[in-house]
Formats: sequence, C-alpha cells, structure tokens
Amino acid sequence: CGAVVMAQKGARPYDRIGEQVFAKVDKINAELFTLTYGSIVTQLVKDYEDLGEVNTQLEKMGYNIGVRLIEEFLARSNVGRCADFTETAEVVAKVGFKMFLGITANVTDWDAEKKEFSLVLDDNPLTEFVELPESYNKLWYANILCGVIRGALEMVQMKVEATYVKCVLHGHDVSEIRVLLKEILTDEIPASMRDE
Repeated sequence: CGAVVMAQKGARPYDRIGEQVFAKVDKINAELFTLTYGSIVTQLVKDYEDLGEVNTQLEKMGYNIGVRLIEEFLARSNVGRCADFTETAEVVAKVGFKMFLGITANVTDWDAEKKEFSLVLDDNPLTEFVELPESYNKLWYANILCGVIRGALEMVQMKVEATYVKCVLHGHDVSEIRVLLKEILTDEIPASMRDE
C-alpha cells in the first residue's frame, strides 16, 4: 500500500503522539477561533442564501486548507507511512484532530471491506457557543472539517469522500463524519509530458 501515508514507526499509541504534537504547536485563543469561524459561516449564509451551497462552499474551503495543512502535519508530527487505511484513520483521529483542534475523535463503524468508517466527535470547538435556528436544519455548520479531511488525504494519495451524518447542532448526542476511501491515487506523468 505504497500510496498510503501517515503513521508512526514503532508501537507508540497515537493518543500519546497526538498529545506530544499538540504540546509543541502554537495555539490561538479558542473563543477568537470559534467566533472568527462563525463570522465566515454567517457571511456565506448571507452570500449564498441556499444552505446546500453554503455546505458546498465550506467543504471547498476546508479542502483548500487540508491541501496546505498536510505539509505542516507531516513536518511537525514525525509521522511516517501508514500500513493501511485503518491506521490512517487512527492517525487522523488521534494526531491530526489533536494537533489542529485540540480534540481527538473516535474511529468507529468500519465497513466489512475496511474502506469506510466514522469519525465521532464528542467535542468540536467549531460548534462551541453556536445554536442553529430550526430553519437551518440543512446546514452542516462545521462542514469545513469534511473538506480538510478530503484535501489532506488527497495530498497523501487517497481520494476520499467525507460527509457529516450527525451534528450536535442538529440535536444529536455527538457529531459524526463518515469517511469513504474511493481510491488510492497513483503518481502519473501526464500524457503530454511522457517521452514518445
């Protein structure tokens, strides 16, 4: 599985790696972060009015962030190549979420082929201090996280689809993101650049 990246060599638990990396990264004020994110979502709602389109824009923004965050993640976490997608899921949940949000997620509900799982978030700093009106029940407020996951994993050769299926802002006990591995990407030289 040469294209699957992101794991620690040896048998160190990922929770501990996440704690170590989190201790080293610069932190920002949580309230400022939450309010700034809230302002972005509010502006998108005003600009697009259609909540489906707001979800799409949040996911696209997250994708662009994920594409850039992966370099910092790999440099700071000292995490190497994963053996498989199940290990990648644990690294995302225990190291990635801890490094950038100060939380960890639980990996649950694997499908039989080990190509789809859920990330369950008991806490999410993006939803702190937020209440959604009933009319916003189609808004996945923290959908930016789905894009971050998609963008970061694409940069390490995994094409995934990440989708919110539960959110505390919709009355669920936890937030849940479903992640599906669509394909392992390969580095291919474009036809126009190949020697004839």
